[in-house]
Amino acid sequence: MPGGYYIALSGMKTRLSALDRLASDIANASTAGYKVERASTQQADRPSFDRSLESAIDVATGNSRVDVRSGAVVPTGRPLDVSVDGSGFLVVDTPNGPRYTRSGRLMRRADGVLTTSEGDVLQDTSGKPIKVSDGPITIDEDGSVRSNDAISGTLKVVTFDSTASLEKETSSRFKSDVAPTPTPNPTLKSASLEQSNVSVVDSVTELTSVTRSFETLQRALSVLMNDVDGRAISELGRR
Repeated sequence: MPGGYYIALSGMKTRLSALDRLASDIANASTAGYKVERASTQQADRPSFDRSLESAIDVATGNSRVDVRSGAVVPTGRPLDVSVDGSGFLVVDTPNGPRYTRSGRLMRRADGVLTTSEGDVLQDTSGKPIKVSDGPITIDEDGSVRSNDAISGTLKVVTFDSTASLEKETSSRFKSDVAPTPTPNPTLKSASLEQSNVSVVDSVTELTSVTRSFETLQRALSVLMNDVDGRAISELGRR
């Protein structure tokens, strides 16, 4: 198979991956704490091919990185909503270990334990769950959680020296193989939520560009398979 086929097919495959990513971004445009992923493409050589196919080069999806730029902070008036001012992440416990989130829509479980809207337990600065009473709850600027005017715990906020290690696990929860650094003096805003950092306009523009690129590669592949090869077979058949 000519190398041009591989280039076109692999290029179409990367565009399909980009379309999936953009569809996820647009679908989560209103998800609190959601972060856009930035992806790239790279050349993937095929050194094992014979010399006649050395021109067969794949276009592969490159490494993706989470865009951790902050979204807009919107007041909600709900005491259990909180947003992190700056680059920090809230720490939550999951069955697979600690995870990190910017989504501060907190819930009070039946047993009084604070969780995220996804059901993950919030960590205290000591690494333990935060348990509150049935009374009114307020969250101070330093992350202290008060229940009936008594401090029940302090939300743990961490930062990463490099956010390149962050991997998206759900729409608003991340994991990392690199240990984070506790934020010494975090600033949190109560009764507010950080919105998604998705720009719908930019996403739709990129979606249009990727779609057109896919259609161009599709037409090129059609020309190669039907016109060029068909004509070659027809001409050779006459000889």
